[in-house]
Amino acid sequence: MQKSPVSLDQLPRSVLAVPPLCRCADHSLDETANRALIDHMTAGGVRTLMYGGNANFYNLPTSHYRPTVTFLADATAEDVLVIPSAGPDYGHLMDQAPILREHGYPTAMVLPASGPLSFDGVERGVRDFVEAFGNPAIIYIKNEGMIAVENVRRLIDDGVVIAIKYAVVRDNPAEDALLRALCDAVDPRHIISGIGERPVIDHFQTYGLSAFTSGSVSVAPRASTEILRALTAGDVARASELRAHFLPLEDLRDAISPIQVIHAAVRLAGIADSGELMPLLSRMDTAHEADVEAAARTLLSFDQSLGQSLVA
Repeated sequence: MQKSPVSLDQLPRSVLAVPPLCRCADHSLDETANRALIDHMTAGGVRTLMYGGNANFYNLPTSHYRPTVTFLADATAEDVLVIPSAGPDYGHLMDQAPILREHGYPTAMVLPASGPLSFDGVERGVRDFVEAFGNPAIIYIKNEGMIAVENVRRLIDDGVVIAIKYAVVRDNPAEDALLRALCDAVDPRHIISGIGERPVIDHFQTYGLSAFTSGSVSVAPRASTEILRALTAGDVARASELRAHFLPLEDLRDAISPIQVIHAAVRLAGIADSGELMPLLSRMDTAHEADVEAAARTLLSFDQSLGQSLVA
């Protein structure tokens, strides 16, 4: 695991993969399956792993936190940036900060706040977490009501926050007043497109973003990496062509559950046995398995053929 500081220039060098965490029947980590999934992604060019919503860090018991971040640090090569999550409430943030510091993580993502909150209170909480952690954080903006633009600007100006994972879903991602306001307030290099392949072209073209997260990269790391390369080169046609292969699986994620579907897709595609989801979530209904398996295997097959063509 990388322990050196994270720079803005590093964020666009790899798709920020947001994979599931594979678990055994008793909800303990399945280390073998998780290593298989990590190997699959890194073999496809991924060098940044962000463990957040798809990994269900929201429901991670306090007793599981240290073993989880210890495993992730040990299971990855020195050139792989691992970004675990902390929170979502203030108590978890402050209890988890020294554990992350102890393991040498260079950054961590603050999960969207839950429960009673105010914009200034969220800002104060992020500052307290970073002070205890000792490194700048990434904040995860998933809805309009978590934190105001001026609070975000102060956190970035003061070096408390290095980046924003922006994941507010819009019917038309090219029309997003909050994202526009954030881009006007801070350098867009600080903002990560955080909703996968579907909105990424609009986010890059319209708002000048340069990095993005993906859950489906867990299935197709080469193809997602090629989308990033195409967008970085300004080849929108190539990016659009590649993105089309992700949409069947992304459609199922949107229709059923983004977390449940990607968790199942990894298993049904034969990449790794993702096992059980930590409650308060549960496995996807088996009625959807045939559709998800077909979409996941088709995407994986495309990714494998793309890898062969790139080598050739």
